[in-house]
Amino acid sequence: MSDDRGETLAGQNPASVPLTLGNARQRPSRTDGLLAEMYRNRWAYVFLAVPVLVLTVFWLGPIIYSFVLAFLRYRPQGSEWVGLANFRATLSDYRFGLGLRNTLVYTVGVVGLGLVLSLGMSAMIFRLKSTKLQVFFKAAYYLPSVASAAVMSLVWLWLYEPAFGLLNYILTRVGLQPVLWLANPRTALPSLMLMSLAGGQGASVVLLTAAMGSVPPELYEAASIDGASEKRQFFSVTLPLVVPTILYLVIMGTINGFQVFTNVYMMTNGGPGNATTTVVYNIYRWAFDSFNFGRASAEAVFLFLILVVVSYAQYRGLGREVEY
Repeated sequence: MSDDRGETLAGQNPASVPLTLGNARQRPSRTDGLLAEMYRNRWAYVFLAVPVLVLTVFWLGPIIYSFVLAFLRYRPQGSEWVGLANFRATLSDYRFGLGLRNTLVYTVGVVGLGLVLSLGMSAMIFRLKSTKLQVFFKAAYYLPSVASAAVMSLVWLWLYEPAFGLLNYILTRVGLQPVLWLANPRTALPSLMLMSLAGGQGASVVLLTAAMGSVPPELYEAASIDGASEKRQFFSVTLPLVVPTILYLVIMGTINGFQVFTNVYMMTNGGPGNATTTVVYNIYRWAFDSFNFGRASAEAVFLFLILVVVSYAQYRGLGREVEY
């Protein structure tokens, strides 16, 4: 029992005493508990503040501002609100459609063929008995991806050089005619795709090999007892169980494919005859050649929306729970 001021009587258990107005005032509120918890973790918030600030200023802020720019006619002396005019101009521009078509062809070719190549190489590496050999081949495939895209573009410019390049030298040695790899509109875009396929599968090989290593060996033993060949084991055991990794590679590869820019800028400048013009290269030209940041932002918004829709469709098509 307690009196009106919340004081307990001597000899009574405080836990059994009913709550009164007096002792309710002494209990810390939820806000006080939250502030106390924040104070205990104050150093964690201090260390997190720096990366959050950098992310906000250099990543989130520019993204939000680019959405705003899409509705403006930007001028250094003052911008003007133009509503949806930049979006309408983008949709009526043939170069946007051309860039979108080239980007789709590039992405489908690089992601599709790259996934098939990565699965084949990963399956061969995974079946090697020697762990050292597995590490050697995974490192060999991964090393080209460490080099910057600008350096790789310079290397492949020499390989594709019409008069003194390595590829045309090999063709002439076997009796074939040299090819204008980057100067012919028919071969320019496939040449850029070949470059990406040859040196961009390292990360996929490493991830797929790791995913194959996580498959329980009992499943392969059971399949062998049932008489399944190695080919049947790959398609019926390995492939269904590495679908989550494949989904990740497809989504990330598609995003990277839609953002292709460096090798286009370094090797072809969108030519010949806009044969290698992509959406991101169009955005660059609108922004830094024409200084029309509104049109550039409008195309960037369209690219963002396309990637959201495509990624969602890929997730709905390949996203599934895997149970061993």
